[in-house]
Order: sequence, then structure tokens, then C-alpha cells
Amino acid sequence: MIPVIVNGAQGKMGQEAVKAVQAASGLELAGCFDVDNNLEVELKTHRGCVVVDFTHPSCAFQNAQTILAAGCHGVIGTTGFQPSQIDELAQACKSLQHGFFIAPNFAIGAVLMMRFAAEAARHMERAEIIELHHTGKADAPSGTAHKTAEMMAESRAAAGLPSFEGPDAVTNTLPGTRGGCLGGIRIHAVRMPGVLANQEVLLGAAGQILSIRHDTLDRSCFMPGVVLACRKVRSLKGLVVGLDQLLWNESHSTHE
Repeated sequence: MIPVIVNGAQGKMGQEAVKAVQAASGLELAGCFDVDNNLEVELKTHRGCVVVDFTHPSCAFQNAQTILAAGCHGVIGTTGFQPSQIDELAQACKSLQHGFFIAPNFAIGAVLMMRFAAEAARHMERAEIIELHHTGKADAPSGTAHKTAEMMAESRAAAGLPSFEGPDAVTNTLPGTRGGCLGGIRIHAVRMPGVLANQEVLLGAAGQILSIRHDTLDRSCFMPGVVLACRKVRSLKGLVVGLDQLLWNESHSTHE
């Protein structure tokens, strides 16, 4: 049995993770922690466990460092990491040859959306991303939108194509109207009551528009990905970012 601890167990995603771990074969719930717990102290007696973290972007990096220092394997679903923080974790995991995992999104459909968008990016002239989340979402844009834009930009670069660029609005009468920009891809973040998590990638070329959309209807859709990561993280040899790496890349390319 693989012992699993859920950190952020009182949150909505944490509650779902607790239920998923309890129901999954081969996994054993070893603990449930939240803001009332001192993670560093609690993990001293849980070395080697898998720690699922669904907390808050403000503490995600510190939690990841604490999990690693305790000799545990992280399955991190909290978003908001800076590139420099990912690099720092990657180097630490590499030197220790220690399995660690971060996913911007654990939904299989969302991972497929990102994969399809990356492929489509090689064939279209322009692209924009619209992501919609509930009002409790702490970071913007979402980790999924950020990762999608990165994958699309990397796909174009690998094909020897320039980044998405071209004519744009000459005058913005309201600053920020055109959203943020990554790799020439405009990202628009919507925060709205009644929404859980949705993302649409729009790609355009002369005379045509391609829309690739994923809608999250219930948080339970994330749990098969969480369970998969819990089962595989201990066999990794460093930091792996993105559920696609576990689904389709059997070599589990580590982040360097």
C-alpha cells in the first residue's frame, strides 16, 4: 500500500482528494492536514509518504520545499509557481534523484485539450486563450492557461515557426483589455460566480477559426489524475511537470 497524506484536506479539492485516496486500490490515507497543522512537524513521522497538496499559491512553494526536505514525494495540484521556483525544485529533486510531481490540471480532458492545442498551434496563424474560473481562484491566469500557452509556443518553436504575432488593436482605451501575453498568445482570465473551471483555446487563420474547449462540471474529474500521480510519483527520478508526462511519456521526462 502506498501511504498518502492530503494537505489542504478541508478545502473543496482536498475533500475530493481524501475521498479518492480512500476509494483507490493500492493507496492508504495516512493523514489529513490543513492550515491548523505545522506541515514540517507533521511530516517528521511520515518520511517516504506521498503528499498531495491542494492549498494556496501563497504557500505552495514553501510546502513543496517542506515536503521534499522531509523525504516525501509531492503531488502538487496548487498552482501559482514562478519559473524560478520550478527550476529550484527541479535542481533539488535531480540532485536527490527524488520523485516529485506538479500538475497545472489533473483532468484528463484538460490535458487532451492542451495536447490538441499544441498540435494545432503549428498550423494556424493566431491564437488566444480564454479561461474562466470561480471567484475563489487565487491566481490569474490559471496554471492550465499558462501551461497551454507554453506548450503551444514550444510546439511552434520545435517546428521552426515564429511565435504568434501580428496586427493588433492600435489603441486600448482601457488598459489590460487585450489580456496578458505569452509566446504571442493573448490570455484572458474571467472570474465569475457559477463557474467551476473552463478553458477555450481559439486559433485563427484566413477564413477559419478553430475552437478547442474543456469544461469542468464537477471536481471529481480531477481525481483519476491525482490517483495516477500518487501511484507513479515514487518511481520518478526527479521533478515531472504535467499530467501528460505520466499519460503518454513512459520515460517520464524530468524538468531541468
